Amino acid sequence: MLRQELNERHVFFDGHQYKKLLTDNDIRAMDAQPVLGSSPNSAIPTIFTTYIDPKVIEYLFAPLKAVEVAGSERIFGDWTDNTLMFKTIEFTGEVQSYGDYNNDGAAKANANFPQRQPYLYQTFTRYGQLEIERTGRAQLDWIRQLEASSIWTLNQYQNKSYFFGVDGLKNYGLLNDPALPAAIPPSGTAPNIIWANKNALEIYNDIIALFKQLVTQSNGLVDADTPMTLAMSPQIATNLNKSVEFGLNVLWYIKENYKNMKIVTAPQMAVKDSEGVVTEFVRLKADNIQNQITEEVSTPLKLKAFPLFVQHSNYSQKKAQGTTGAIIYRPVFVARMAGV
Repeated sequence: MLRQELNERHVFFDGHQYKKLLTDNDIRAMDAQPVLGSSPNSAIPTIFTTYIDPKVIEYLFAPLKAVEVAGSERIFGDWTDNTLMFKTIEFTGEVQSYGDYNNDGAAKANANFPQRQPYLYQTFTRYGQLEIERTGRAQLDWIRQLEASSIWTLNQYQNKSYFFGVDGLKNYGLLNDPALPAAIPPSGTAPNIIWANKNALEIYNDIIALFKQLVTQSNGLVDADTPMTLAMSPQIATNLNKSVEFGLNVLWYIKENYKNMKIVTAPQMAVKDSEGVVTEFVRLKADNIQNQITEEVSTPLKLKAFPLFVQHSNYSQKKAQGTTGAIIYRPVFVARMAGV
């Protein structure tokens, strides 16, 4: 009966249909353990037991702090301009002894027109159809990630230009404008001039020395109540937590004696030269004197996205941005200390 049922259902064994050749003994022998025709396997591919978190973890990079150090960012002109020009006025004059018939003495003014040169830069976003679909299999919104990367790339360069300007142009940064007064050294002798090797009182005295330098440069227009910005690298800022006495640290003394002083950290304050030597800068700026800000960073073009270019199976888009570096209107209100 079993053989007839197998015949009717056209059961195949090793490529042959057993109808008349199949005996009852053969059928009973099928209950024995068969010999494998494939490789032995006791597992499944690990991909079927691998959980992929849908959340995308992004790498972190140094923060963009130039605008915070400068205090403001401004768009000057537009991307078609080749030169940025400013008007400055300096009052001059002389007096003479009064006399009814004395015609000496005169009030004058001196005008200057300093200039800066904008710099335009660009980047491309490119992706292909197969690339999009493959990354989609990995649950990645690839186009959005590339768009975010393009904007990040432009802003990274812009932040760097705000600190160091652009070589070969009249385009300077917060740290290298040639009009800035020379940086003063920290107190002490090497290797004890760096803050890591100083005690809290010595560090606080360096900050006082920097403030005195700013008062001297400004001819008394700056005092302890003037709104100021103190900038340094995050590594150097950790030294402000050193205790002076009675558990009070350097940071407390700064806030107690200079109530309008804001402290900003920026990794770019640690300047590395071509040989890899790092110089730590501390920068103190009077923010606003007589209703005129001391400085700001500027751009002729914050962001320009060009049309998406579609080809047979890939896409590309150009983005552009511009920088005019840092515009320091009154360099005398900036004091620097190098080598802390």
